[in-house]
Amino acid sequence: MGASALPPLLVAAVLMAATAAMTVEDSAPDNIQPLSTLNLSAAQVAMDSSSAIHASPDVLGKDGEDSAWVTVNFTTPSPSSDHWIGLFSPADLTSGIGSSKVAGEGDGPAALPVAPIKYKLGNSEPNFLRTGGGNTSFLVINQRSDYAFGLFAGGKDNPKLLAVSNKISFANPKAPVFPRLSQGKQWDEMAVTWTSGYTMDEAYPFVEWRMKGEETSKRTPAGTLTFTRGHLCGDPARGQGYRDPGFIHTAFLKDLWPNREYSYQIGHELQDGTVAWGKAATFRASPYPGQASLQRVVVFGDMGLGAMDGSSELQGFQPGAQVTTDRLVKDLPNYDAVFHIGDLSYANGFLAQWDQFTAQIEPIASKVPYMVASGNHERTYMDTGGFYNGNDSHGECGVPAETYFYVPAAAHRGKFWYAADYGMFRFCVGDTEHDWRPGTEQHAFLDACFAGADRKHQPWLVFLAHRPLGYSSNDFYAEEGSFAEPMGRALQPLWQRHRVDLAIYGHVHNYERTCPVYENTCTVKGKDKQSSYAGAMGGTIHVVAGTGGAKLRSYAGGAWPQWSVARNESFGYVKLTASDHSSMRFEFIHSDDGAVHDSFTITRDYKDIMACAVDSCAPHTLAN
Repeated sequence: MGASALPPLLVAAVLMAATAAMTVEDSAPDNIQPLSTLNLSAAQVAMDSSSAIHASPDVLGKDGEDSAWVTVNFTTPSPSSDHWIGLFSPADLTSGIGSSKVAGEGDGPAALPVAPIKYKLGNSEPNFLRTGGGNTSFLVINQRSDYAFGLFAGGKDNPKLLAVSNKISFANPKAPVFPRLSQGKQWDEMAVTWTSGYTMDEAYPFVEWRMKGEETSKRTPAGTLTFTRGHLCGDPARGQGYRDPGFIHTAFLKDLWPNREYSYQIGHELQDGTVAWGKAATFRASPYPGQASLQRVVVFGDMGLGAMDGSSELQGFQPGAQVTTDRLVKDLPNYDAVFHIGDLSYANGFLAQWDQFTAQIEPIASKVPYMVASGNHERTYMDTGGFYNGNDSHGECGVPAETYFYVPAAAHRGKFWYAADYGMFRFCVGDTEHDWRPGTEQHAFLDACFAGADRKHQPWLVFLAHRPLGYSSNDFYAEEGSFAEPMGRALQPLWQRHRVDLAIYGHVHNYERTCPVYENTCTVKGKDKQSSYAGAMGGTIHVVAGTGGAKLRSYAGGAWPQWSVARNESFGYVKLTASDHSSMRFEFIHSDDGAVHDSFTITRDYKDIMACAVDSCAPHTLAN
């Protein structure tokens, strides 16, 4: 459709979407959200009747799909490397022009513009500069509204709107989408969370589920949450990056049998009794705490958003995100749970990216528990009660992450620390965006979490957190002289007293493993002894695995610290495997080829866990 055939209000609406001020707030290239590089505050209307853009098909998801490939054809008489195509939603923003309503919100300023969901450069099509025409494909997901594409000239710095496409939409924009599992507060409970466009007045959300072999299903109702612009703390999240999040529903499936397989399906019962169904899926319930069986857990941090369609220049922002996601989907039969320890979507205040991220991980998170931790790109914002005072969340201040994902937090999701039992493993998950030092609420929780593991039956005790609180020879920690988050090792007495086996972190975008270490000293000596540990270790092994997909970082120059025994500057993830109480295998797996590039085993008996090491035992008497 040519620009001359467009309704004037739609043209004006897309222009308003193109007047968002995008500012780059981080100086490091790996922290720049590509959408923030579009200087849409300088956008102008330059509708050109000889330029055109068209999207097909018009209606998506006719058979219930929650994503679809859309072909976009575009042409312009004077092609240049400055042309680009943006995907906008909602397609018609006329309700926001001259009124107080913006994209479904009732409390924002008049005509506040919104950012595109994604974009592509025109010259990404090989013949565009020669012919002035091209076609490209966008992967579009169901985000509760309609869409239109805009063709721009002028590059990122001075965009000029030349043409707007026809509208496209999903057959049911409100349909329930992107189910994601997490463990509940009890080992025999699974939380199912998903997103929809249905209010509670329109439809009742529920999960229909049954154990494999049962003939009848049961329905469990879901609770519903959302958030508004007023919940957010600053721009761009409150401004051009804001998008109505829809409604987030969570149901708790309880009294599960250990290791049994269950099928489930999310749905909404409408007022007329009909049901809008989402995808069906299966999961396997967690083993009983202490139960000996094959148990495999994946851990990584800092993944971000991939781009199967090559949009938004994400290869420069999170170049490994799609590779890691694809590897985890392929390897799904070979692990039982995932811990993504912070820096989840890197939306950085552009809220449409959260839907994109939940769609990306849905093939994984709908089938195994996908547990998350809070990172600086989720939570940190000045003067909001966090431990740090920067703006790494770009105005989100934890709200989207704490709403889109359920975690079994001890108090509420604003205090993002929790315990999770998986058979012979106990995981104590910390929140490094809140104070963890002695005397704090979080420190008391972690002390109790470590102490609550019955090591006869749960021999493998693991601490997870986003920022490295233990040991890392990353370049910026070396410059500070701390080789860890400053004040991070305030937890070291807890790790030693409770004989924590592993501490795994993200935040630093490389892989590094230490020897078993306490107070800067290896408790198992010798580089040749770091692939197999037998008996008492006397310290904790610290691992940095912020290798999920964000741009990799280098290590400090010079000699390795004596506690650093393995490094790998590659995308990948940690895999922990145990099948009995006496041995556990650790692997670092590359995302690109699935190969193991670092590993070790721990073999020991219960008495080895209880053996005294430096500062690990309470005072005792010589009395017989």
